[in-house]
Amino acid sequence: MNAICSLCSAPFEITQDDLACYEKVSPVFAGKTFTIPPPTRCPDCRNRRRMSWRNDRYFYKRKCDLTGENFLSIFPADSPYVVYKPSAWYSDKWDPMEYGRSFDFSCPFFEQLEELMRIVPQIGIDVINCENSEYCNYCGDDKNCYLDIAGEGNEDCYFNLFIKHCTNCADCTFCYHSTLCYECINCYNSYSCRFSQYLENCNDCIGCFDCKGTKDCAFSVNLRGKQYQIFNVQYEKAEYERRIQEMRLDTFSGWQSAGGQWQTFRIEKGIYRDMYTLNCQNCNGNDIQNSKNCSAAFNVLNCEDSSYLSDVLDARDCRDLNYSLYKPECSYELCSTLALTFSAFNMASHYSSNIFYCQKVNHCKNLFGCIGFALGQKQYCILNKQYTKAEYEDLVPKIIEHMRNDGGGAMNRASGASSGSWGEFFPETISQYAYNETVAQEYYPLSRDEVTSRGWKWREQIDEMPKVERVIEASKLPETIADIPDDILNWAIRCEATNRPFKIIRQELEFYRNLQLPIPRVHPDERHRQRMIRRNPRTLWDRVCTKCKKAIRTTYAPDRPEIVYCESCYLETVY
Repeated sequence: MNAICSLCSAPFEITQDDLACYEKVSPVFAGKTFTIPPPTRCPDCRNRRRMSWRNDRYFYKRKCDLTGENFLSIFPADSPYVVYKPSAWYSDKWDPMEYGRSFDFSCPFFEQLEELMRIVPQIGIDVINCENSEYCNYCGDDKNCYLDIAGEGNEDCYFNLFIKHCTNCADCTFCYHSTLCYECINCYNSYSCRFSQYLENCNDCIGCFDCKGTKDCAFSVNLRGKQYQIFNVQYEKAEYERRIQEMRLDTFSGWQSAGGQWQTFRIEKGIYRDMYTLNCQNCNGNDIQNSKNCSAAFNVLNCEDSSYLSDVLDARDCRDLNYSLYKPECSYELCSTLALTFSAFNMASHYSSNIFYCQKVNHCKNLFGCIGFALGQKQYCILNKQYTKAEYEDLVPKIIEHMRNDGGGAMNRASGASSGSWGEFFPETISQYAYNETVAQEYYPLSRDEVTSRGWKWREQIDEMPKVERVIEASKLPETIADIPDDILNWAIRCEATNRPFKIIRQELEFYRNLQLPIPRVHPDERHRQRMIRRNPRTLWDRVCTKCKKAIRTTYAPDRPEIVYCESCYLETVY
């Protein structure tokens, strides 16, 4: 069936497989299925709405509302929410059931949920089992990490996004099982690589793209099992080392010069695959591995019979998931979740089943509209109030019927038209974060006026000048790391792109010295933004294979200059 997005008015398709998935996820009481209706928003607007509930990288200093201790939080001090530091939130010193309330059938569901959100304690930053990794978020099992976002099992890593089981890596995005990598994107099982993208089992590569089993290569593309190549030209070892030395890659100007040549060479000589997939069957999207029957899937692994996925692992029979990992099954509209099954419309909830419209609940089942069950083991609760199984199964169907016509869905629409809230994810209007604090702003950037005109929150960000001995313009930094004094740890550097001041931390300085890298001249947030630009957008366009002219779907827009091949032509040419 065809539909028109209630927010942006774009046409979109709802397939029979989609409808079957919504039916499968829908709760059943007394033998009656309370069907989740088809979405009213297009996939992009649904994705943006979920992303508007996730703050990855905006940190504030504040006090824990339970212990009074100062800590780093994703909630500012003037936030209207009750905020606890992680150790307090996971403790038994408070009981989320104390905030339980009866459902009010005279009031829209989302209004009642928003009231509950304001009084139930929120976890101030999402880290678990991390050591010496205070400035991190959505991380587990990290050690000695700094500004590691959505990391897992990393050690001595800094300024990264979504890297897993890495050591001594900095400024990387979507890298896995790698060591001593810098400014790399989508790299796997690689060692000592820099400014590279789409590497697998590579060592000591500099400025390379789409290489496998390659080592000691620089500024090359589409290599397989090669060594000692520069700009795809083969050299003997001694000549390779001499030419690399001549490039003076230990200096900022040397990197700038070589990088400029590389960007031109990469576009003119590289062969680009329509979709980067590995061991996949009947999938479309990008960065997909070991998956089957998945559509509009981006950065997914081991998924099957699912659609509209972003950063997802092990999903089965799911739709509309973001940052959802570890075997989500038969679920819909989830964000930042782990191992949810037969559940829908949930945020930051883990290892639970048959939960709907819940936030930050762990190890629970059969919940509706609950918040903050940190220690889990709850079931048959509504708005944090306990019921018997019979009472729960009697009341939830009545709430769903109320939601079908409660007008709460108007919060999800720019037009303000009255509609029901059943089947809609939490609206942007009640998000706990300002839109420009969330990952929605990274993937779907809007101006302040565009945000506030929709009734969404905006927060002005003010950079405080760090307490330092001196401020130095980035352009005045020494060319080489050898000329950087230890005193730089007491300086602030003014970003040459944004004018924002930033500092170098001790571990970071040691990393640059170890790899003979010049000090970066832009703010960590700007470096992150530039890596976002180097990645392809999560949008599919129609174009034709440059070689055989067959129609393809790809993340390379038709007006981009890259040479883009279909899978068959790519494999025939590169291999």
